[in-house]
Amino acid sequence: MERRNLLKGAVAAATVTAAAPAISQNAAARTLRFVPQANLANFDPIWGTQYVVRNAAAAVWDTLYGVDENLVPQRQMVEGETVSSDGLTWEFRLRPGLIFHDGTPVLAKDVVASINRWAPRDPMGQMLRAIQDELVAVDDRNFRWKLKRPYPKMKYALGKCGTPCCFIMPERIAATAGNSMISEYVGSGPMTFKRDEWVPGARAVFEKFGRYTPREGAASWLAGGKRILVDRLEWVVMPDPATAANALQAGEVDWWESPISDLVPLLRRNRNILVDIADPLGNIGSFRMNHLHAPFNNLKVRQAVMMALSQEDYMRAVVGSDTALWSVLGGFFTPGTSSYSEAGGEVMKRSNMDGAKRLLAESGYANEPVTCLVGQDQPLLKPMGDVTADLLRRLGMNVDFVATDWGTVGQRRAVRNPPGQGGWSMFHTWHAGADCVNPAGYNAVRANGDGAWFGWPSVPAVEAGVAEWFDAPTAETEKAAIDKINRAAVENVVYAPTGFFKSYQAWRRNVSGVVKGPLPFFWGVSKT
Repeated sequence: MERRNLLKGAVAAATVTAAAPAISQNAAARTLRFVPQANLANFDPIWGTQYVVRNAAAAVWDTLYGVDENLVPQRQMVEGETVSSDGLTWEFRLRPGLIFHDGTPVLAKDVVASINRWAPRDPMGQMLRAIQDELVAVDDRNFRWKLKRPYPKMKYALGKCGTPCCFIMPERIAATAGNSMISEYVGSGPMTFKRDEWVPGARAVFEKFGRYTPREGAASWLAGGKRILVDRLEWVVMPDPATAANALQAGEVDWWESPISDLVPLLRRNRNILVDIADPLGNIGSFRMNHLHAPFNNLKVRQAVMMALSQEDYMRAVVGSDTALWSVLGGFFTPGTSSYSEAGGEVMKRSNMDGAKRLLAESGYANEPVTCLVGQDQPLLKPMGDVTADLLRRLGMNVDFVATDWGTVGQRRAVRNPPGQGGWSMFHTWHAGADCVNPAGYNAVRANGDGAWFGWPSVPAVEAGVAEWFDAPTAETEKAAIDKINRAAVENVVYAPTGFFKSYQAWRRNVSGVVKGPLPFFWGVSKT
């Protein structure tokens, strides 16, 4: 409560001193100033899975397909496709006139190289590689993907919004090894990245690409006609919520991606500001553990944490007292969708600290430090980290609390070394509800060892359920597979959900075209 009152007081009383640039009225109307959820510390959407990187990348690189607001993949860079009667051979044809930002044409060989870089980093891509016979460019506009068994969800894999997306880059850039970051940012999408104006920790700048040819029709999430209506997009990094709120009220910025709920009542009292839920599908908070090293390579230690954890504590710290914005989960999939399951999930819905302490004692926990990586510049994650530090100490664990920035978390969580050698034990993040509606694009629930997301869980029962879901012929068999996945993920603690929550976005009234969804879509947004 002290934090909330301090923030409200700061916004109510502060005088904004940061002067907006002296630019003409017309130029101001053609420049959209946006406060992202976090600093754009790196810009390789395949190397990692941070949403902030994906959000920027979606403006710079295009995809072969794109999911619409109904999560249905639609053609994007692809003009058409044919599938053999046995489902083993896919032939794709690119739209004519596709141009990279350096003026070179987008060719089938660029697509093949981009897929080859993306696939090893993505769960669906890994599944495709496992059944791949060949992936080749036939000519400049056509490429062929031959499989050893059918893969009906091909279009979804190539068009999903979950990270990493299959963004199309020039062949020379896509040739960069997947475990190394790209250093050249030539895109295929509607905006160019101004690398010469990029100041990590302060700002990133994008400009409209005049030679981009949108598809016909209206835009819908990653699908349809991506028409950029401003000349310039400036990302202004403001990790302090009070500073961002003041800047929005003063008109120094136009759109704030993730205002914290504490400040929403104050923003709503300003007649020049609009506030709404950013995404009705919400988010699932995550306590992500490292399954490779002590203490969380011990199943009983992971189970003790899940048993002790109170989702209500996390949600009240992150979202506040408005229970319309959050709920306690008994499963891993998005509430309110056909995939939601609470199979085996009763332990998740209430805290049992006494039982957790007994389980921790049975585990043989030897007071190993729990290295907690907590992004202090993320308003959603800092309070989660504070709750975790208290939780683990009360449970009787040795807490090594690493307060850092989200960019550093994003880089360090990829390190597989033991915690005492530059590695980690746990970190907090969240997963967009759109990514958690089924196992197809839900990398955080997958448990395929070295191919899994950070933490690298290995749970054959989860993977068996995933395989059953992909092969399920009916909705009933899909649901049975989801129940199997949920039960195995709970029993083996693939990760520990910290609750389901919805978040806000806020923008100036003179900005139009802002839509709801799992990421900010900059096409169709204009400013007067």
